[in-house]
Amino acid sequence: MDFLMSGLAACGACLFTNPLEVVKTRMQLQGELQSPGTYQRHYKNVFHAFITIGKVDGLAALQKGLAPALLYQFLMNGIRLGTYGLVEAGGYLHTAEGTVNPALSAATGALTGITGAYLGSPIYMVKTHLQAQAASEIAVGYQYKHQIFPPQSWKLTLVASMVSSIAVVLAMTPFDVVSTRLYNQPTDAQGKGLMYRGILDALLQTARTEGIFGTYKGIGASYFRLGPHTILSLFFWDQLRILYYTYIK
Repeated sequence: MDFLMSGLAACGACLFTNPLEVVKTRMQLQGELQSPGTYQRHYKNVFHAFITIGKVDGLAALQKGLAPALLYQFLMNGIRLGTYGLVEAGGYLHTAEGTVNPALSAATGALTGITGAYLGSPIYMVKTHLQAQAASEIAVGYQYKHQIFPPQSWKLTLVASMVSSIAVVLAMTPFDVVSTRLYNQPTDAQGKGLMYRGILDALLQTARTEGIFGTYKGIGASYFRLGPHTILSLFFWDQLRILYYTYIK
């Protein structure tokens, strides 16, 4: 469960931070092995890079490399945080007195981090190649011509559906937890709930008492329930639309 939760949490964050990764990659490749002042600066700063990429490459370009980025985050953080959590839960990081051993904790964190980074390195390379791809007028660094999937490929639809399923689970799980608790709470003679006044009250009480992760209890089970359903629904919907516009319209 630690592997799954840490991986999903990292994927959720990646959906918001990937545009920053695109900008970072472009700015780091700009002027590669060239003396200052001898090359054209397409990206003057972070904000200028955002505007330039959105204007020239299109807004979708700010999410380039999202598929390998999600896979990388899931693999790296699943291994790093998941393994660390298992070691900690096993009591291997504690002294005989029950306190955390700083040296063991640091060593375990370093080892799990190195392992996750090593295994995720090939995926990170692909992500970097995709994020560096740009229109010729703002291109920096070597331009690989990778194309993971051809246009209109069912594989592209499948990957997009998988990404959507992660977003759906992350967005819906807190409400699913709350709805379960609202349905299960005891009631008085008039049928009024005795623990929660409504959805917002249930969310606030849960977050205050159990922490924000309390609203994500059962996320693993939620993904195995909602994930395949979301993936298959979006996949079949897109394929049916393609068939309709190809053979009927």
